[in-house]
Amino acid sequence: MRLKLMYLLFTLSALCLASPLFAQGGGATDFSTLKMGGIAMGIASGLCGIGQGMATKGAADGIARNPGAANNIRTAFIIGLVLIESLALYTFVIVFLKL
Repeated sequence: MRLKLMYLLFTLSALCLASPLFAQGGGATDFSTLKMGGIAMGIASGLCGIGQGMATKGAADGIARNPGAANNIRTAFIIGLVLIESLALYTFVIVFLKL
């Protein structure tokens, strides 16, 4: 229940913070767009760091429990890290496209 509530609150906060960044209007200045882009990049980077830490912990636990499967775990771990890091890179590109 707590995990579902956390996902709900995160989704709502992400939607509220991202809406001024993607709004189309003449009232926004370059500084406010840059500020919202920095907030979006900070959120994306922070969540990527948390995800990468959890993935590293899981891979280390898996290798410690079954050293024979280390190659398969390592391959899945690296693919997972690439997908996690792509979130931060996509956010980075979107922030610069909005400038």
